[in-house]
Amino acid sequence: MRATHVPATGIVNVEQWPEPEATRDGEFVARVVAASVCGSDLHSALHGTLHPRGPELAGYPGHEGVGVVVSSRSEKFPVGTPVLCVPPGELGGTFAEFILLDEDHAVALPPEVDPEDLTTMRRYMMAQQMGTCLYAMNLYWPREVPERHAGTCVIMGAGSAGLFFLQDALLRGFEQVIVSDTQQHRLDIARRLGAHTVLVPDESLPEVVSELTGNAGADLVIEAVGSDALRAEAVEVVAHRGIVGWFGLYENFDPAPVPIYEVFRKCVRLQGSVAAQSEPGLVSFHEAVRRIRDGEVDVDYCLGPVHTLEETGQVLRIAERGGDGNVKFTITP
Repeated sequence: MRATHVPATGIVNVEQWPEPEATRDGEFVARVVAASVCGSDLHSALHGTLHPRGPELAGYPGHEGVGVVVSSRSEKFPVGTPVLCVPPGELGGTFAEFILLDEDHAVALPPEVDPEDLTTMRRYMMAQQMGTCLYAMNLYWPREVPERHAGTCVIMGAGSAGLFFLQDALLRGFEQVIVSDTQQHRLDIARRLGAHTVLVPDESLPEVVSELTGNAGADLVIEAVGSDALRAEAVEVVAHRGIVGWFGLYENFDPAPVPIYEVFRKCVRLQGSVAAQSEPGLVSFHEAVRRIRDGEVDVDYCLGPVHTLEETGQVLRIAERGGDGNVKFTITP
């Protein structure tokens, strides 16, 4: 089969690999209908956080995708089942014609979904990243007694993840959501979805947050870019006893500066999120599929251009420079 190969940082090739086989009970092989580029793919393939096993893995670093089961040793996922692929993020596998999955790393799509309907399959593909956001949001904003006041939520980054966080924050009852980004086209979508937007560097996010909160700061700040500078700024704009959620991946494996004095002074909670794909029952991913099915969230702004598998490296570079007016990219094997 054809699949990507990342032999070293900055090199993304497409090569021939052996087709995967289901050899254990509970495993199945899916033909990948579509895959999607995630910001973490840029870090892994281009920015120096290549997984040690990355060069050995077919379809790396792609981990967002949808497909249809073509061979199976699973009663839960018989042949013909359309599925959301949820492989472990550090291993990937969706930038390929076929992928080996098991019952713990896939979600069956609604039975009425036609796997040959590319538009519908692409909509459901957004449930992969949305699921990681819902999983993270449950960590960032858990149910507490007494319940926290959902006043202001700040989201740094209006990429697909940031826009999913925006919609979830509004569903959770936040009174206002402030979204910052450097790309106006992304902020236009955020504004349409209900956010107050901040175009950086033309505007100062700390100044806007101070003005809109009466100098109190944000109750929840989510860094959804993967920037050490923004992680530090998140501590600056969060309120006393507020929560900072770090979602964007680390820039590299080196230690990063944290404004410890401000963390202590404000009594801030810092919360990371990783390995949503290991959540028992993949509850967050099932919920994301349900929200898309029921029309509770908007994902059509993610239905950008479609590219071939051979264009994966080029697409990663386009995404790296801001997307050229697009929020999300689809790869079709």
